Amino acid sequence: MLYLEILGNLPEMARDEVKAMLELAGGEIVNQDYLFLKINADEGAFPYLDRLGLAHEYGILMVEADSVEELLDKAREVEWPIRGTFKVDTETMANCRHSVLDLPRKLGAVIHAQGFKVNLSRPDTLVRVYCGERLYAGIRLRFFDPKDFEKRKAHHRPFFRPISLHPRVSRALVNLTKARRELLDPMMGAGGILMEAGLLGLKVYGVDIRPEMVEGAEMNLRHYGIRDYVLKLGDATRLGELFDKNFEAVATDPPYGTSATLAGRKRDELYQKVLESIYEVLEDGGRLAIAFPADFDGKAEAERIGFKTLGRYYQRVHKSLERYFYVFEKE
Repeated sequence: MLYLEILGNLPEMARDEVKAMLELAGGEIVNQDYLFLKINADEGAFPYLDRLGLAHEYGILMVEADSVEELLDKAREVEWPIRGTFKVDTETMANCRHSVLDLPRKLGAVIHAQGFKVNLSRPDTLVRVYCGERLYAGIRLRFFDPKDFEKRKAHHRPFFRPISLHPRVSRALVNLTKARRELLDPMMGAGGILMEAGLLGLKVYGVDIRPEMVEGAEMNLRHYGIRDYVLKLGDATRLGELFDKNFEAVATDPPYGTSATLAGRKRDELYQKVLESIYEVLEDGGRLAIAFPADFDGKAEAERIGFKTLGRYYQRVHKSLERYFYVFEKE
């Protein structure tokens, strides 16, 4: 068994991102305790879990229990796969029902008794204890360092516009499409979604109606070492004229409001035509991940065209912008 801790800002979206990756890897989520996921998967899932955007960490689940005493008893019975020195660290979640103040010391003593040395400052292995409805202890395998994403935020790019998705959210949108080979962003802007897809090894295709965005997106992709891309100047409502192929996955964050970003067209009409255009170039069974302002019923419009809704996630950005992220599938 594995464990995985998701981030708390978009928890439902984060869980479904994990689910999508496990569907590719042949694993499944067995249980959820607040932000803690218990996962049935083997090491073959690691490359897929490594793709995650809305995750904090994952590792090997060693012990779970309903009390501190039970946790310590079970910990004495397992062989801890610790390399070098170790440290016990506790994560007290918002729903924690147990007194864990002294648990790191007690569990550390149990593991130390198996012959392992403690190093509180620079341990080789981190033992993680989670307190929620139950108690869990595991060995951390991967920590998703926020700095890895922060360094790709808009203001760090060679070409940027201030209105841009956080790289973690862009990464999650890519993963929610279950893309294996390629991804199209038909309203790419400065290329933030394409950057995350390209860093995962996918071939990326981008379209924008503004020449400066096509040039800027290419500048950004090359800055981050992405070379396998096709960028086109064109209209997202006429994708069938731009490409002579269909795509397994599409992810995009359309402009939300000004006449300049909407190329002088009415917003809702633009969204409707873009959805129709994406449907035309998406493979059967392919997925679309897309964001819309909360006052546009993306679910109703997509289903009218023929999409199946797989997910819908609310986010309040600020007082003047609320939006939903959607995941649709072409049946």
